[in-house]
Amino acid sequence: MQLTRVLVSAMFAGVATGLIAALLQLIFVQPVLLHAELYESGELVHFGSAAVSANPELPGFDALRDGMSILFAALVYTGYALMLVGLMSTAEQNGHEITPRNGMFWGLSGFIVFHFAPGISLAPEVPGVASADLGLRQIWWFSTVISAGLAMWLLAFGKSSVAYGIAAVLLMAPHVIGAPMPSTFTGPVPTEIGSLFAARAFGVGMASWIILGVCAGYFWNTEGARQAAIA
Repeated sequence: MQLTRVLVSAMFAGVATGLIAALLQLIFVQPVLLHAELYESGELVHFGSAAVSANPELPGFDALRDGMSILFAALVYTGYALMLVGLMSTAEQNGHEITPRNGMFWGLSGFIVFHFAPGISLAPEVPGVASADLGLRQIWWFSTVISAGLAMWLLAFGKSSVAYGIAAVLLMAPHVIGAPMPSTFTGPVPTEIGSLFAARAFGVGMASWIILGVCAGYFWNTEGARQAAIA
């Protein structure tokens, strides 16, 4: 059954990507996050004190915290893989070839949909920063992801200028409407840490999604996945 092929391909692609993504997060993102938490807790103070070292001693490896991060990354990217491979299956049934090579573009599209498009107006945030109501932000985030997903599909498979125009409107509309913003700006974390966190979160997210696309394209075409569809 085709569903079995989707599940098998997504499971292998998601777990493989999740482990790589977790490693990238532990190396590049978590140190910045732990640094920000020192300011959130008050252990470090940015304003109104003597200059603070930009390289403080951070907490070391924590088996529970880091183990849960690895498990969570594997689960999240398996969920992403299910959506991605499901769409790949639909595209293949409509005559489009799926390969590891074009899987890179599928992955990049996923990054744009889930990270870049919403992140333009709601950037990744370090702990302790001011923010608008969580419910309103979640509504805006989901709406933006759906809008961007439809736009990317139209850009990839649309066959007319009308489809491309609709895609452009879908990409811009959430940002024209505007994301929920806090009424005041507060926060103890230096802006340098906040900008570094956002940049690394985007970078790791893009790398992980491209890896996911390549893995999804590869596992979709493995003999094991094909046999699972036949069985």
